[in-house]
Amino acid sequence: MSSKLTDSDELSFENVGRLDINEDLAQKGSYPPSPQRSEPLSPLTHCTPHCLRTKREKNRSCSKSGSSREPVLRSGQRTIYTAGRPPWYDTQGQLVEPFVIGICGGSSSGKTTVATKIIEALDVPWVTLLSMDSFYKVLDEEQQKLAHENEYNFDHPDAFDFSLLIQTLRKLKEGKRVQVPIYNFVTHSREKRMKTMYGANVIIFEGILCFAHKGLLEIMDMKIFIDTDSDIRLVRRLKRDIMNRGRDLEGVLKQYNRFVKPAFDHYIAPTMIDADLIVPRGGENHIAINLIVQHVHTQLQLRGLKLRSKLVHTHIGQPLPNTLHIMPSTPQILGMHTFIRNCETSRDEFIFYSKRLMRLLIEYALSLLQFRDVIVETPQGCTYHGKRSIVQKICGVSIMRAGETMEQALCDCLKDVRLGKILIQTNLDTGEPELYYLRLPRDIKDYQIILMDATVASGAAAMMATRVLLDHDVPEDNILFCSLLAAESGVHTIAYAFPKVCIVTTAVDPEVNKTFYILPGIGNFGDRYFGTEAS
Repeated sequence: MSSKLTDSDELSFENVGRLDINEDLAQKGSYPPSPQRSEPLSPLTHCTPHCLRTKREKNRSCSKSGSSREPVLRSGQRTIYTAGRPPWYDTQGQLVEPFVIGICGGSSSGKTTVATKIIEALDVPWVTLLSMDSFYKVLDEEQQKLAHENEYNFDHPDAFDFSLLIQTLRKLKEGKRVQVPIYNFVTHSREKRMKTMYGANVIIFEGILCFAHKGLLEIMDMKIFIDTDSDIRLVRRLKRDIMNRGRDLEGVLKQYNRFVKPAFDHYIAPTMIDADLIVPRGGENHIAINLIVQHVHTQLQLRGLKLRSKLVHTHIGQPLPNTLHIMPSTPQILGMHTFIRNCETSRDEFIFYSKRLMRLLIEYALSLLQFRDVIVETPQGCTYHGKRSIVQKICGVSIMRAGETMEQALCDCLKDVRLGKILIQTNLDTGEPELYYLRLPRDIKDYQIILMDATVASGAAAMMATRVLLDHDVPEDNILFCSLLAAESGVHTIAYAFPKVCIVTTAVDPEVNKTFYILPGIGNFGDRYFGTEAS
């Protein structure tokens, strides 16, 4: 038996409730036993390494929280963020279109400052900030030499990769995962590593020429131009380039007079006509920022939704879908259900019979994959007409924490299987699921996915996990969802939103109560399995 978690995309979603941590955001990292979680995490959830972005990386995804608790926990080299990404789709699993803000202005006009102040004032669950600076073209040897001699024009439209930029921004608006280049202003080159980013409730895109291409203008819902005095912009540029980018005074002034100022006059200033709002003085203009925030709030309210409560009552009385496969209910299966449903069953017996049921469930689920006819020779020299699976690459993805308990059964059934993890927690203030952490193979789109969770009540967590996989370009019909126990409402939620996803379970119960527990149900599976029930 072997299982792999290497070569993976790993992402923790962050809370950035204060400006002083905005430039130290984590792209990858560990995830906490959040106080918002109704059931504690298993020990596995405390061992992930943490990597921090460098200060020159403007692109980031930011999560805001209305909670008064400390948003960031720091311990040694680890930084833990304690807020997740709320649903970015409706009850049909379809993307709720985000609000895209474009911020244009001359070099050092304060675009990033305005974007940061908007993020701070918005106080919405999830914001992504994308900088045009990441999309400078790769320079050839001659252009590299000119750049180091301050003879290359970085403010001309030809300096940017607009094709990649438009493609990236469109994918973000579609809620997809994107790989964003990291541009190094010291070496004038792209770094080998990339940043992983996702769409959000609000996407803010800033850059000196973000109004210069029709394709970009078509994506934006709101266009803002930062109008800052040229002397102020020059002073800021001098300070930035000398202190942060290792340039000398003479080189900065030469580049400014030869390229920066003419480019502003010819390419940037004329695009002011495309702006919906012109903001003088940049980040100091609090009235303008407040107006922007009020408008964005209005737009978001028009697109808002309460997901989980709607899911429970959406499909009452509907027949069960054809994509549902219930394991045959033999006396043995009923006997194991009797043990795990009994509130007086000891934890040891609960774990033992749960594991037996998981193994049978996984074996049954694997039998639903595609097989081909094969003929083999037996040791006695006879031929045997058998079957062999045509699926070569399988990845098990568990919805933590209860879904983790099914990983061993999958590994026992498959010799070589990759594993991924998705952590989804319930926000106790809103009652909505939130995405906190994921770890998936980089090439997950090429795999048959076995998505695992112990129970499905409303289907909100299963829908979010499936949406994550689709946003990673996994084909819908390559997802097989396995659960020990499901409620009818949860089955309908998955099947209606994702009709090509195959659902496999050992039993389906009819109801879900007001606290989203299945009836008659099994209780809180994670608490009973890990022994974390309240005494």
